[in-house]
Order: sequence, then structure tokens, then C-alpha cells
Amino acid sequence: MSLRERKKLKTHRSIQLEALRLFRAQGFDETTVEEIAAAAEVSPTTFFRYFPTKEDVVLHDALDPLFYAAFEAQSPELSSTEAFRRATHEVYSGLSAEESADELERQELIRTTPELWGRMLADMTTTLAQFTAAIARRSGRDEHDIAVLTLAGAAMGAAIAIWLAQPVDTVDGFLERYEAALAQLEAGLDL
Repeated sequence: MSLRERKKLKTHRSIQLEALRLFRAQGFDETTVEEIAAAAEVSPTTFFRYFPTKEDVVLHDALDPLFYAAFEAQSPELSSTEAFRRATHEVYSGLSAEESADELERQELIRTTPELWGRMLADMTTTLAQFTAAIARRSGRDEHDIAVLTLAGAAMGAAIAIWLAQPVDTVDGFLERYEAALAQLEAGLDL
């Protein structure tokens, strides 16, 4: 990355981390964009250049592009489900302890804040479309192929079900449960 891109990434990350810190201390509703900007040492205008809304500062998932890149880089000999498993493991196991804690905090904030929960659900169609496109590219099939759509929905649904049913307190806990869900998916969904 160029120096400019690295600076932008650093500013982006700083704004998000300061926002999470303030949300933890004050609550989501009680924290203003102005307070976040001041804590990150940027102007409110700069905040809005990086995040269109206060909700977006939490909903932005920096791991998504890493996952898609890792997924598409997996060996073509692997099943798509095994490629999911390996890509997820690569991304989450590559996080530092601090990054893992920040990600768990971000996820918990989404889970417990109605405005964020609603926006996440509304944004789910975009996420599913990106996931479907990645599977289609990797498999060489059309995005509307029923097998591609089913696999995307099942793999994404498994992650959401784990996230909602029994929130985990470590990234390793999520990885373990998601890998088990993918093994179940690969073995067949019939009980």
C-alpha cells in the first residue's frame, strides 16, 4: 500500500476504535459523532468522509475483504465448504489478542443495540450478494445457480445462527463452532 493508503487505513481504524471505546464507556445512543471525532483527533467532516453514519462506524467489518481474498486464494481442489473453513481460520487466527477483543466487542454492540441490529439485518442482502459472487467466481458457476445460492445462504446462515444462539467470548470459540457447522454442512443438512 502507498503511504496515503496506509494513513487512510490508520485514520479509519482510529475512528472505529475510539468509537467503540466511547460506546463502551457512555453507550451507543449517548455518544455523539463530535465526541468520536474529537477522541480520534479528526474533524466531524473527516468522520463523515470515512463513515456516512454513526451506525456505519460499528457495522464496518474490516475482516470481510480479508475473508473474501483468503477464500478466493484457496486451492481449487478444495470443496467450497473446506475453502470457507480454511479462509475463516486464516483470517480469525491471524488477529492479535487486541484485534480479537475489538472484534468481539463490535459484534456484541451490534447484537445488543436495536439500531445496529436493524441496520445489520437490512445490510444482510448486500453481504449475501458479495458472498454469493465470491462462491460463483471460485466455482465458475453463475451467481443465480441454485447450488451457489444454497451454499452461500447455508454457510452465512450457519455463522449467524452460531453468533445468535450462543455468543462466544473468544474468537477461537467462534472458529471452533463455525468449523463444526461447516463440517455438518459438508456432511449434509439432513438430521
